[in-house]
Amino acid sequence: MKNFVLLSISICLLLAACRKDSFITSPDASVYISTDSLHYDTVFTSSGSTYRSFFIRNDNNQKINLSSLTLSGGTASSFTLNVDGVPGTSFSNIEINGHDSVYVFAQVNIDPSLNNLPFIVQDSILINYNGKTRKVQLEAWGQNAHFLRNKIVSNDETWYNDLPYVILGSLTVNEGKKLTINKGCRIYMHADAPVFVDGSLQVNGLKDSADRVYFTGDRLDEPYRYFPASWPGIYFSTTSKDNIFNFATIKNAYQAIGVDGPSVNTNPKLVLNQCIIDNAYDAGIIAIQSSITATNTLVSNCGKNLFLIKGGDYFFTHCTVVSIANLLVDHKDPVLTLTNYDNTSTAPLTAHFTNCIFWGEYGLTENEVLVDKSGTDPFSVNFQNVLWKVQSPPGNVTSQNIIANQSPQFEDINTAHNFYNFRLRSNSPAVDMGANTGIIIDLDGNPRPVNQPDIGCYERQ
Repeated sequence: MKNFVLLSISICLLLAACRKDSFITSPDASVYISTDSLHYDTVFTSSGSTYRSFFIRNDNNQKINLSSLTLSGGTASSFTLNVDGVPGTSFSNIEINGHDSVYVFAQVNIDPSLNNLPFIVQDSILINYNGKTRKVQLEAWGQNAHFLRNKIVSNDETWYNDLPYVILGSLTVNEGKKLTINKGCRIYMHADAPVFVDGSLQVNGLKDSADRVYFTGDRLDEPYRYFPASWPGIYFSTTSKDNIFNFATIKNAYQAIGVDGPSVNTNPKLVLNQCIIDNAYDAGIIAIQSSITATNTLVSNCGKNLFLIKGGDYFFTHCTVVSIANLLVDHKDPVLTLTNYDNTSTAPLTAHFTNCIFWGEYGLTENEVLVDKSGTDPFSVNFQNVLWKVQSPPGNVTSQNIIANQSPQFEDINTAHNFYNFRLRSNSPAVDMGANTGIIIDLDGNPRPVNQPDIGCYERQ
C-alpha cells in the first residue's frame, strides 16, 4: 500500500512537470505586451538615440513559443532590436516559461538627409505566436543638424538658424575671436560638451519663442529632456570679454554660466538681457571676481542660482531669482550668495540689485540672500525695491523699499509635471512696486511702464 501511494505521488509530480514543460498552443493564450507603441522625440541624424523597451509576459502556467518576432523594415530599417541581449532584426522560436517575460529593446538611428525640418521615421515589430499576430508600432521624429566635434572658433564666425547645432566633445572660442549666434538658433550640447569662451560670444535672440536662442542638452527624449546636468555649461575665462546674450535660454546644464576674473576693459565681462537660466544642477551663474550686468533675467530652479564670490562688479535689474525644490534639484542653498572672498584672498565688491525677486520654496534655507564680508577691501552692496524671503536680513548692505517674506504669487507652479510659470498674479505684492529704472520692456519683450513697474523679470500685462 505504501509503495502504491509513493507511485501515485510520483506519477502526479511527473504529470505536473510535463504539463509545466509543455507548450500552450491556443491562439487565446494569455500573453501580455506592455505597450502597443514606442515613441521617440527628436533624434538628430547620425547621432542615434536612447533605447526604448517593452516586455512580453506569458501569463499561462505552460510555456509559450513565439514563432517569430520581426522588425517589418528588416535590415533597411532605421530601427534595431535587441531581444534579451541578442541583437538583430528577426528572431524565431522564442520560448517564454509560464509566468515569465522576455524584454525587447529598440533603438533608432537616422541617416542624414537634406531635409531641414523634423521628419517622421516609422516601423513596426510583428510578434507571432499560436497563429496570432500582435504589433508594436515604432515612431521617431528625426532632424538633420550641424554636427561639430571639438569645434574651435579660430576666426570670427557667425551661426544662422538653418539647422540645429549639435556639439560633441567641446566648443571653444579662441582668445581675440568672436562667435556670433543669430536669432532662432538651437544649440544642443552632448553630455561631455562644455563651451569655453576665451574670446567673445554674442547671442542675438529676439523676443518671439521661435527667435530666441536655446542652449540645452542633446537628449530630447523622455525623461532625459528634463534632467539637470545634461551638459557641463558655458565658461568665460579670464581673457574673455564683451559677451552679450539677448533673449537666450540656457537649460539643464551642470553649471549654466561660469565667469572667471574681472573685465579686461571698461565693459562688463557678461551682459544678459531678457535671458532664462533654468534647471542647472550645481549653479545657474557662478562668478569669481568678475563683472556681470543682467536685466529682465530669470534664474530658476538651480542648485545655487547666483553664486558670486571673491568680489567683482554686479548689476542686476528686474531679475527673478527663484528655486522651487523638486525631484530633480534640491533646494539647499540660498538663491543668492555674495561674498568678497574665496579660500585664498579678498577683493573689492560692488553689487546693486534693483527691482528683483529672491525667493525659494520647499527647501532647507530660511534666508534666500546671503551676503558675507571679509577684510577691509571696498565693499558696496545695495538692494532697492526688492522682494525677498529672508528671516535674518544680511548685514553690510544698504536697502530701500524691501518687501520681506511675502509670497510673490507666481502664476502657476506644478512640480509633479515640471511646470513653472514665474509670471505674477494680479494679487502679487510685487505688482507696481518697482523703482523707475528706465527699462521699458520685460523678459517677454512686453512693455513696462516707466513709473511703477512690477518687481521681477515679468511685467503683468
